[in-house]
Amino acid sequence: MENEIQVTIIDREGVSHDLVGPTDMNMNIMELCKAYELPVLGECGGMALCATCQCYLESNTDLPEQSDSELDMLDQAFHVKSNSRLGCQIHLHESIDGIVLRLAPE
Repeated sequence: MENEIQVTIIDREGVSHDLVGPTDMNMNIMELCKAYELPVLGECGGMALCATCQCYLESNTDLPEQSDSELDMLDQAFHVKSNSRLGCQIHLHESIDGIVLRLAPE
């Protein structure tokens, strides 16, 4: 459908969830996960200040470069890998249709 993308989230138990996200509402991955009631806290409300929405990019999706604030937060977070991203910093856009992300451990 127009203005929607497919997002796959693999939860902490390894279960895959196929989500549909709107591209016309300025939402991010953290907000989409919360809308689907997946276990993502997003304590800072999407300001890249807490890393409770950390996830691992598992697809070959090209994402914009990480901001300094995202890199700084990941520098202080636990369970960080080379493919770690903050869900609140990944905005729903046509260019990420089909993205696959795995939730990082709490």
